[in-house]
Amino acid sequence: MMKKEDSGVGIPGSLINGKMFLIAVFTGFLVFLSCNSAFAGEAAGIDTGDTAWLLISTALVMLMTPGLAFFYGGMVRSKNVLGTLMHSFIILCIVSIVWVLWGYTLAFGPDIGGFIGGLKWLGLQGVGQEPAPLAPTVPHLAFMMFQGMFAVITPALITGAFAERMKFSALVIFTVLWATLVYSPVCHWVWGGGWIGTKLGALDFAGGTVVHINSAIAAITAAVIVGKRKGYLEEAIMPHNLPMTILGAALLWFGWFGFNAGSALTAGGLASLAFVTTNTAAAAAAMSWALTEWGYRGKPTAFGAVSGAVAGLVAITPAAGFVSPMSAILIGLGAGIFCYLAVNVRPKIGYDDSLDVLGIHGVGGLWGALATGLFASTAVNSGGADGLFFGNPSLFKAQVIASAATILYSGIVTLIILKVIDWTVGLRVKEEEEVVGLDLSQHGETGYNL
Repeated sequence: MMKKEDSGVGIPGSLINGKMFLIAVFTGFLVFLSCNSAFAGEAAGIDTGDTAWLLISTALVMLMTPGLAFFYGGMVRSKNVLGTLMHSFIILCIVSIVWVLWGYTLAFGPDIGGFIGGLKWLGLQGVGQEPAPLAPTVPHLAFMMFQGMFAVITPALITGAFAERMKFSALVIFTVLWATLVYSPVCHWVWGGGWIGTKLGALDFAGGTVVHINSAIAAITAAVIVGKRKGYLEEAIMPHNLPMTILGAALLWFGWFGFNAGSALTAGGLASLAFVTTNTAAAAAAMSWALTEWGYRGKPTAFGAVSGAVAGLVAITPAAGFVSPMSAILIGLGAGIFCYLAVNVRPKIGYDDSLDVLGIHGVGGLWGALATGLFASTAVNSGGADGLFFGNPSLFKAQVIASAATILYSGIVTLIILKVIDWTVGLRVKEEEEVVGLDLSQHGETGYNL
């Protein structure tokens, strides 16, 4: 066969290959430039490891609110389980919006007189991917979101005190006002550049004052103002689903690693220390509560053990990054005993804190704040301070003042908020609505169709 001749002018194969090579090189260069441009927004100083840990911790802390819902939900009567779960869920939604709109800037905006943050970041204006002012290795948005989950769970804790008797409409209004007027200022005092953290020098690693004392004082105030449940101390009011409560406690324990270790704001040695002290204190408190209950009542209960674990988690919160694991054991042991005694004295005093917010979060948070003033050591965290047992009584004094200030402010402002709501929409459901249960009277549904 004859080979067919090419018609026209041919292009040598070597030239085609050369042009293709140049095109490939040029295309690769453009891709490289575009990638650099895409990552140009990743500001200098941002550490991807720290950022990843903070985002994971944010998700863990978010999980604590559903965990709290289960913890509380199992402790109420079956006719109120959905209403109790709904409290935590709706607070997650409400405070997430409040935090973005104005809560974050009030808590962490430029300091105004040591009391409150300015409005520089109202609606998250200027809050983006740049390094966070208080956490320079993570994006500002990540820091904002992490702190937002603390703002969510704090008012959710309060709901345990008035469970089974507050109007849902009153809860919604209370949440907006309390997150704005109580949580954000106290948060600013301690963490946002306010007077407690910067001038007084008190230590609060992850929220002993900001979260636990703050919420507990609001809780006992609400319990007194709303009043006792119908039949309280006259008939047995028993938890309807302890397995649900145990599940909630397990989720809380799991999420607390993000709560405490995440508060290091970096993925390093300090986070590791907080991780260890958190678990150690929880375990020690669960044991001391169970043993104390065993001695008093002859039998240790599962409910008591998980309550003790939560008490230990509360107590170690302010101290987690400032104390050694051995000190964490002592803090946990103390928390289990003190909180057990506080919970058991409630019926004798007669106030109706339905789910023992004061007994666990108030007593546990106060013990933890004071214990930080005793056991803190610069040997474990050079960025902290030495406590009383390490030759520095001034830290213990600062912890007392910080705790007292939080108690007074939270109690007074919460009282005002509750009175205003009671005068307007009313705080408490009608007696017949309480009898039928909040599930039906407030939400038109039931938790169980058996």
